[in-house]
Amino acid sequence: MIRFNDVHKEYDNGTKALKGINLRLDDGEFAFLVGPSGSGKSTIIKLITGEIFSTEGRVTVNGYNLNNISPRQVPYMRRTLGIIFQDFRLIEKKTVYENLAFAMRAIGASSRELKRRISYVLDLVGLEQKGDRYPGELSGGEQQRVAIARALVNNPNMIIADEPTGNLDPQRSLEIMVLLERINELGTTVLVVTHEKALVNRFSKRVIAIENGRVISDETGGYYNGETI
Repeated sequence: MIRFNDVHKEYDNGTKALKGINLRLDDGEFAFLVGPSGSGKSTIIKLITGEIFSTEGRVTVNGYNLNNISPRQVPYMRRTLGIIFQDFRLIEKKTVYENLAFAMRAIGASSRELKRRISYVLDLVGLEQKGDRYPGELSGGEQQRVAIARALVNNPNMIIADEPTGNLDPQRSLEIMVLLERINELGTTVLVVTHEKALVNRFSKRVIAIENGRVISDETGGYYNGETI
């Protein structure tokens, strides 16, 4: 669950990145966040993850009020989120299994939990036979599937995919989006940040369009035909 109530963000250099954002993303939803470069998308993601904090307004993430969250609580809030990046950010010298195990050990998971959960998420993303491979031995699409598995491995409430298809060809991009749709159908909230208008319009999902620090449209099940994506 995400709540933005009249959120403003002004950076130290005077840039007003957000200008009164009101946004609600409920548990179990799937939404696209779209907009041109500099529109405020990255600022919204940084606010959700607690990397930065709002200048004005209130941000609530999965029950945590980020306006008064203590530094000690931030890591626990982040455990409710799984983040997928455009550039994968896998550890090249670790196998697929070891990449996922590293993420689980960071929160103190037991060896039994590692084996059970990693087997499940690798099967979910279609890489059950690739656990002993290194990232460099995989295609771009497979590496992004590993990144998705890593985001899922600690069973987060919500997945945030930040330009997850930016380095993939159209066919692989579509496969990744279908996978994210399936993950959503299993109960995980999904927010996808993207500039790929054609890909967004392949799916009948909620589309939140941002421009110049403001929400300019928020439509569910519609075709996005704006020029701002």
